Amino acid sequence: MTATAHPNVAHSVGLAEFLATAGSLTLAQRKLIVDQALILLEQNYAHLPLKVAMHAVNPVQRLRVLRARLERQTDATAEPEWQFHRELSSTFHSVRDLHTNYLLPAPFAGKIAFLPFQLERCFTADGTEQYLVARTVADFDGLAVGAEVTHWNGTPIARAVAVNGANFCGSNTAANLARGLESLTLRPLVIQLPPDEEWVVVSYRTEDGAPGEVRVGWQVTENLPPMTDADALSPAAAAQGVDLDSDEKARAKKLLHAPKVVQAEAAGGAVAMAAQDVPTTMPGVFRARPVVTPSGTFGHLRIFTFSVDDPDAFLAEFVRLAALLPQNGLIVDVRDNGGGHIFASEFLLQTMTPRRIDPEPVQFLSTPLNLRICRRHADDPTGQLNLGPWFPSLDSSTETGQAFSCSHTITPVDGANAVGQTYHGPVVLVTDARCYSATDIFAAGWADHELGPILGVDDNTGAGGANVWTHGLLSTLLKIPAPGDAESPYKTLPNNANMRVSIRRTLRVGKLAGTPVEDLGVRPTHRHQLTRADLLQGNVDLLARAGALLAGLPVRRLGVAVEGTTVSLDTVNLDRVDVYVDGRPATSLDVTDGVHTATLGAAGSQVRVEGFADGRLVAARKVAS
Repeated sequence: MTATAHPNVAHSVGLAEFLATAGSLTLAQRKLIVDQALILLEQNYAHLPLKVAMHAVNPVQRLRVLRARLERQTDATAEPEWQFHRELSSTFHSVRDLHTNYLLPAPFAGKIAFLPFQLERCFTADGTEQYLVARTVADFDGLAVGAEVTHWNGTPIARAVAVNGANFCGSNTAANLARGLESLTLRPLVIQLPPDEEWVVVSYRTEDGAPGEVRVGWQVTENLPPMTDADALSPAAAAQGVDLDSDEKARAKKLLHAPKVVQAEAAGGAVAMAAQDVPTTMPGVFRARPVVTPSGTFGHLRIFTFSVDDPDAFLAEFVRLAALLPQNGLIVDVRDNGGGHIFASEFLLQTMTPRRIDPEPVQFLSTPLNLRICRRHADDPTGQLNLGPWFPSLDSSTETGQAFSCSHTITPVDGANAVGQTYHGPVVLVTDARCYSATDIFAAGWADHELGPILGVDDNTGAGGANVWTHGLLSTLLKIPAPGDAESPYKTLPNNANMRVSIRRTLRVGKLAGTPVEDLGVRPTHRHQLTRADLLQGNVDLLARAGALLAGLPVRRLGVAVEGTTVSLDTVNLDRVDVYVDGRPATSLDVTDGVHTATLGAAGSQVRVEGFADGRLVAARKVAS
C-alpha cells in the first residue's frame, strides 16, 4: 500500500468554488428549522437546566428572537443564508455541549473543509508552548513536518487558537483550546460553518530556526461515511454517545493523513500498519504494539474510536489484542477518541479489573414529550429500544415535581460483566481534552472502578456526558410501530438538515455516585505535557512516563485451566484464591507464586476464580468448563 492521497483529497475543490453551490433555503424552510430546534431544546434537551445555570445562557430565548425576526422578513428581504446558519449554529454552540448540534443542510452535510497540514501543541523543557506541523497531506510541500508555526494571518498562534476555540466551545478550558487548534486546519461542514477566509497566511520557523511564510488555500471534499446511521432505529443508534465533530474529524484525518488505513479497512482481514504492530481486523479502531521504554517493555493499545456497530466484536478484538501484548503492563490510549457506541466503551472495563462493573446510569429530563416517547416504547414494541425503566418516573413527574426521571443504565449490566477480567497486569489510561462522550463514560468508569492511574496530556477530558439522539431518530420513534403518532411535533427538515440533542444525561458511580459527567469530565491522576519528541518521534516521552507508572505497580498472574473436576492454577503475587462453580463457592486455597491444583466436588458449566493479596480482591478469571 502506498501513501498517495485518497481520491477524495485529490479531487477537492477550492472553498470559493464550493460555496457558490450553497444558498437554497426558503424563508418558510428557515422558520421550520427554528421551530424544530425549539422543540428539541425545550422538550428533549437533558442538560438545559445545567447549561442555563453554569454558562448563563438562554438558547431557547435566542431561538424565539430569531423566529420573531424571520416573521418580519419576506423571501425578497431575507438575510443571506450564511447569516441564518451562523446564528443558529451560534445558538447551539452557546450551550457548550458537543452532543447538541445544528447540522447544516446540503451542500454542507458530508463535506469537510481542510488545510493540507495538521498542527499539534507541545512544550519545551522550560514550559514554553509551541505549535508544530505534525503531519501533512501527501504531495503538499508548503510546510515541512516539524516546522514551528508562530503566527496565523498575522495573529500570534496561541491567541489565534484561543479565539478560534471560543467559536467552537467545549465544556471546559482544555476542551476549548483543543477544539480551537483542530479547527484551524479542519472543519466538518455538517457541524461547523465554512471558514470566513478563502486562504490563510502561516508564519513559521523551520527546524533550523529559519523564518518563513506561506499562503495556503482552504479546500473542500467529501468525507468518509459514518459507521452508523444515527437516524434509523437500531441498538447502535439508540446507544450513541459520540461527539459528531470529533467523529467527523477522525474520519477526515484518516482520509487526509492515513490513506493506508482507509485502504486496509476496505480490503478487510487482519493487517498491521507498522512492522511492530499486532495485526488487527479493525485498523481504524485499534493499534496494538509492544513499546520499549526506560522502565521496561509494555503493551500499548490505542483505541481511536468507539464508533462500531457490534460492541461484542469490538470487545473480542480488544481481548485478543491485549493477550498478544506483554502481560506485565498495558497502556490504554484513548486520546482524540470522540466516543461512539456506549456499550462498547463500558463492556471494555471488565477486562481489566476483578471487580463487578456498574455501568453509568442515565436520566431523561421530565417533559411531556419525553414522557410521550417513553410511553410508546415502554414495552419495547420494536425489539430495538426498551424505555420501560424510565417510564414510571416520568409518568409520575407531574405529581412529584421531579426535574429528571429515575436513573437506569443504557449498557446491559450482564454484558458489562459477561467476560470478566482477561488482562491481569497493571494498566494505565492515557487521555486528553479531545476524549468525549462514550470515551468520557469509559474514563469515568475507569476512575470509578479504580482500574489504575490516568495519565492526561490535558487537565481534563472533554466532559461530555450524555446519550445523543438525532432529530431523525426522535421523529422515527413517534412513527413506529405503526400506526404512527398523528400529532407528532417532529417535522421533516429541508435539504437534509438535521439536529442532535443530549437526550439522556449520564451520572457517575462509585465514590462520585450521582455526579454528572457533563461539563465536569474526568481529571487525570497524573499529567504529562507533550514534547517535541512526542509529536515527531511517536510519543516517546509520553510512553516513557506511562511506562514509569506501570513499573511502580505490582504485576499479577492468574492462569486457570479446568478439566472435569480438576482446576489448575498459575499464580503470581497472590496469596489466596477462591473458586466458584456456577456462582456457588467450591473451594479456597492459600497460594504462593507457581502452579497449584484444586479438586472440585462437582463439575459445572462455568468456573470463576478470584485471587486475593492481603485480603483484597486483585485478580479474577472466568473459564467455561
